[in-house]
Amino acid sequence: MKNARPLPSYLVQRYQGWKATTFAENHIWYRRLAEDGQRPRAMIVSCCDSRVHVTSIFGADSGEFFIHRNIANLIPPYKPDGDLHGTSAAVEYAVTALKVAHLIVIGHSQCGGVAGCHAMCSGKAPELEEKSSFVGRWMDLLRPGYEKVADMTDDAQAIRTLEHEAVKISLSNLMTFPFVREKVEADEMTLHGLWTDIGEGGLSQYIPEIDAFEPI
Repeated sequence: MKNARPLPSYLVQRYQGWKATTFAENHIWYRRLAEDGQRPRAMIVSCCDSRVHVTSIFGADSGEFFIHRNIANLIPPYKPDGDLHGTSAAVEYAVTALKVAHLIVIGHSQCGGVAGCHAMCSGKAPELEEKSSFVGRWMDLLRPGYEKVADMTDDAQAIRTLEHEAVKISLSNLMTFPFVREKVEADEMTLHGLWTDIGEGGLSQYIPEIDAFEPI
């Protein structure tokens, strides 16, 4: 592979600083994680957005969360067709191999993927309609959610609502996975839907009984 290059110097310096401080002070814990394997209590599916830092939100240490990130924190429905499914593979591993007790989907404000879906579905982003657009085809998962906001005249409110729909659709799709449904119905694992306001630090959770997100 001829195109790979050494890391930028600022990243090298940050690594060296981490190795000399945080790692050095906790080297026994890191060694134990390496030797004993991971036993995370929860899996978190979050957006790729660099502003969403789930370990900081919950003050988590290494080994606590099994984290999978993708555009707009979406989970596709169960579809064992032999194609490449990174998100589905992560869910399968977390549930069947790691046996996590909690599976958490967390959406966020100012989500570019959700905004892109809104633009695409409202005819303002034709480039995302192209078959060659990986983002567009991934955001097709959220089209059913757009139907609930299509009549809203306030785009900002519509996108905020669609961010919530992304979480709800992912939770619904999780229950199409047989191994997820089995664990949930046996009360061996719980599903949770969250949404965070990245500017205000707020966190809300989805309450199915009222079909709404309430602040924590």
